Amino acid sequence: MLQKFDPRNRDLIVNINGRLVHRDQAGVSPFDSVVQGGDAVWEGLRLYDGRIFKLREHLARLRASARALAFAEIPTDEQMIEQIKATLAANGMRDEVHIRLTLTRGVKLTSGMDPRLNQSGPTLIVLAEYKRPVYDRSGIRLVTASIRRPDPDVLDPKIHHNNLLNSILAKIEANVAGADDAVMLDSRGFIAETNATHLFFVSGQVVRTSRTVACPEGITRAVVLELCKDLGIASQVCDLSLPEAYRADEAFCTGTMGELAAVSHIDGRQIGTGERPVLKRLSEAFARLTQREGEVVVENLGKA
Repeated sequence: MLQKFDPRNRDLIVNINGRLVHRDQAGVSPFDSVVQGGDAVWEGLRLYDGRIFKLREHLARLRASARALAFAEIPTDEQMIEQIKATLAANGMRDEVHIRLTLTRGVKLTSGMDPRLNQSGPTLIVLAEYKRPVYDRSGIRLVTASIRRPDPDVLDPKIHHNNLLNSILAKIEANVAGADDAVMLDSRGFIAETNATHLFFVSGQVVRTSRTVACPEGITRAVVLELCKDLGIASQVCDLSLPEAYRADEAFCTGTMGELAAVSHIDGRQIGTGERPVLKRLSEAFARLTQREGEVVVENLGKA
């Protein structure tokens, strides 16, 4: 899986602290905390016909992560939504859009790790791109990485932070193996997630996913669990081992950038027979949900 450049993004307008600039002129200070140490938090949002799905939940996670990192200043939901709206308006966007929202600790007086060097407030970056769901719906191939997800006593995944190097290292292993993405285990050897998404497995009509010990509290993950409840599909949140994944009837991954996508193979093993009735039901229900729910950020909905 390799994303391709979308020509619609050639002249994107990017928002940095309320300043709207062409993508080629966009930039942050070399003294910004995100440059100095990856000291930032982020969210991925998706725009469906003028509405952002689960916007408030994403903003709540962003602000909770910033609080956990002791940011001195955190914008309100309304302030961030105002900048999201301005960015979408500047680009004339209403659908098939993914938004990367980043909040850094801000610019430092001089280079260094100490947060006391930050005395100019946070930096808010809104990057909106035309981007359809990125995964092949016919099924992606995964390989288990040697890189592990850290435990909460190392770096708690409930902080949705910009330190993504272990994910990148796992993705490199997947690339070398010719797979689409990597399965990442926790320190005990149980499945955490992939390098980019949460994982679900279906066995005997029961949908199972990992506990949030070494993976984030996913927004789409929570939606899928709620849909299981609404559709009368049994679900469990539990520790899952690789052999349980290998023998599953179905497997799929979830995330804002890729929505719900089937997993066809893990470590060269085919998952199930290729029939995916549970994923089909959940995907159809998810599509109906995104069509009718979400916070309006682009007016004149449904009009070209």
